[in-house]
Amino acid sequence: MTARSSRGTRAVAAALCTVTLVAGCASGSDAHGPTSHPTQDLSITAEVGERFTLSVPENASTREHWFVVAPQPDASVVRAADRGYEPADDGKSVGGGGTLVLTFEATGRGSTRIVLLHCTFPTAQTAACGGGASAPPSPSPSSTPTTEPERVTYRVDVR
Repeated sequence: MTARSSRGTRAVAAALCTVTLVAGCASGSDAHGPTSHPTQDLSITAEVGERFTLSVPENASTREHWFVVAPQPDASVVRAADRGYEPADDGKSVGGGGTLVLTFEATGRGSTRIVLLHCTFPTAQTAACGGGASAPPSPSPSSTPTTEPERVTYRVDVR
């Protein structure tokens, strides 16, 4: 074996060891990203430091929005970490909707609740969906009857 190929082999081996060490140091489920929970998965168990997501369908073009509402989750147990949007169809179709992804981090042991409010066009006229900087604008008054917005409550237990 020549000195050149020996150095190359050692460099590749060192790189593989580094990748293995870095991957081995990643915590729990975060090694592969946050754990995802759809709206029907209402009971969540997490470890301190773990991140998890709540994914709900959303379409701004039809005035469909989701909000985290009171009572806010206990910050000593869970904190909001990120809010993102994944468009359907790679974002190529106008008005196609997509998925709102809310990321939370388990901050300490205990239990709390996360309450999501689903505001759609008719419900946007209710007091529950009006107000707040990120809430959809209220439509002009009409004879359309309003209904109460859907609420989804998640129970989160952090061990």
